[in-house]
Amino acid sequence: MPTARISLHAQSILRDLAEKSGKTIQEILDEAIESYRRYKFLVDCNSAFARLKENPKAWEEEKEERRLFENTLKDGLKDE
Repeated sequence: MPTARISLHAQSILRDLAEKSGKTIQEILDEAIESYRRYKFLVDCNSAFARLKENPKAWEEEKEERRLFENTLKDGLKDE
């Protein structure tokens, strides 16, 4: 099994979280890593959209594509 070095401070926090939550340190690390992965994904998406908005032509194309997809919701079918 791979290992990673962490600071004594991080070890202390992990032990405290494990005691308070009843989870293992591995479970807490898995959850933290997944949360960070999701956070990083959203940060990267926001950055990409910011760059897209800086290009007026590309941004207008994006908005037009969104308008086309909005029409698909007007198909007369009820949402379930």
